[in-house]
Amino acid sequence: MPVKLYVPRETRLHEKRVALVPSVAAKLIKLGIEPSLQPGAGEAARIPDSAFVDAGAVVGGDASAQLIFSVQPPSLEQIQQMQPGTVLCCFVYAHREPEIVRALRDRNITCFAMELVPRTTRAQAMDALSSQAALAGYYAALLAASSLNRILPMMTTAVGSLRPAKILVMGAGVAGLQALATAKRLGAMVEGYDVRPEVKEQVESVGGKFVDTGVSAAGAGGYARELTAEEQAKVAEVLTRHIQNADAVITTASIPGRPSPKIISEEQIRGMKPGAVIIDLAAEGGGNTPLTQPGETVEVGPATIVAPLNVPSHLAEHASELYARNLLNLVGLMVKDGELTLDWEDDILAGAVLTHAGEIKNETARKAAELS
Repeated sequence: MPVKLYVPRETRLHEKRVALVPSVAAKLIKLGIEPSLQPGAGEAARIPDSAFVDAGAVVGGDASAQLIFSVQPPSLEQIQQMQPGTVLCCFVYAHREPEIVRALRDRNITCFAMELVPRTTRAQAMDALSSQAALAGYYAALLAASSLNRILPMMTTAVGSLRPAKILVMGAGVAGLQALATAKRLGAMVEGYDVRPEVKEQVESVGGKFVDTGVSAAGAGGYARELTAEEQAKVAEVLTRHIQNADAVITTASIPGRPSPKIISEEQIRGMKPGAVIIDLAAEGGGNTPLTQPGETVEVGPATIVAPLNVPSHLAEHASELYARNLLNLVGLMVKDGELTLDWEDDILAGAVLTHAGEIKNETARKAAELS
């Protein structure tokens, strides 16, 4: 018997992605999985039902399948429609969704939260945070280019030359490096800053000049730790000059499960160039500045702060494709000889599981669910 997979249409506001694309559906069939989708599941990403049918998927079915893929967490109503023991793979961000986590536990749903996939070499092909962050970084550079009242590259004309724009990217993770690389390709002069000085070579490898403040904040799991007040003051002294000399600043600093750190102060913003722009990619966690308004574009003194939400959804076609590939690689660890088999000795599955057998397996999520 094939493993039955169901992919619902996303219902959350502004979500255009879908958890399956036709090319991945064909590969799932070869694994012994029978994919089905809710009609119109791919419409927002401009993927018609007919493309899925051509790939061998079924348009129809319901949430009684053994396996469910989605981008956003399901609603409480959708959870009640799932059969106990169902395996669900999606983003959850448990600290924001304690009621959903409790419902998954009580319904006996085995949920693998994609944001919990370990940041290890072996898990890279399943790391949906990284695949989506790469697209967000690319889009941030385009937002900077379209939000400025000037062009990014140097241009020589019959009446003289225009100098290139200066772009500072704060945070050299996946999103930051992609933002640097894209801005460089667009012709800007680019600088990159990160509290982890060991990423200097990565910044330089994509054409950026590294801003070294002399403070290191390397943290566990590939994330930067939050700086102390004294460290923040030392960094601010060095960074203020670079921030206020930039035409555009792209910020990418986020800490999973916690509010985004404030890495640019109001004072620094008010000292920026007239017409300068800040693209705040950390708006989901409240933003990297105290003046950020998530989901809004606001003018503050001489600068404009652009704080988009759910940036990968703006690139829904490719975001869906990368996410579906992440899910394909993850489910490859679960399906053996056409059977859904969960090996809890596998460090990736053990690390990514959120709920299983009526329990909240992730300690941080369990505490959040109990406290709320």
